[in-house]
Amino acid sequence: MDILRIALQALVVISSLFLVLLILLHKGKGGGLSDMFGGGVSSSLSGSSVAEKNLNKLTVIAGLLWIVAILGLGLIVRFQS
Repeated sequence: MDILRIALQALVVISSLFLVLLILLHKGKGGGLSDMFGGGVSSSLSGSSVAEKNLNKLTVIAGLLWIVAILGLGLIVRFQS
């Protein structure tokens, strides 16, 4: 059970770092902190590109992986005696 706990902890750390990287890669939507740091000078393209859609999918997958790893760690801690 210790090997599974260590593997899940490593998965949480890796997926957390990957999730932060993916979120920082997203284009700013405006009206927030991205405008303060120069993100407000964006082009007027209304559609999102294929890269943005793939980035959204990767972000959702990484978030789900993080949630599953957290729930698995919680179950291990709960039922470990």
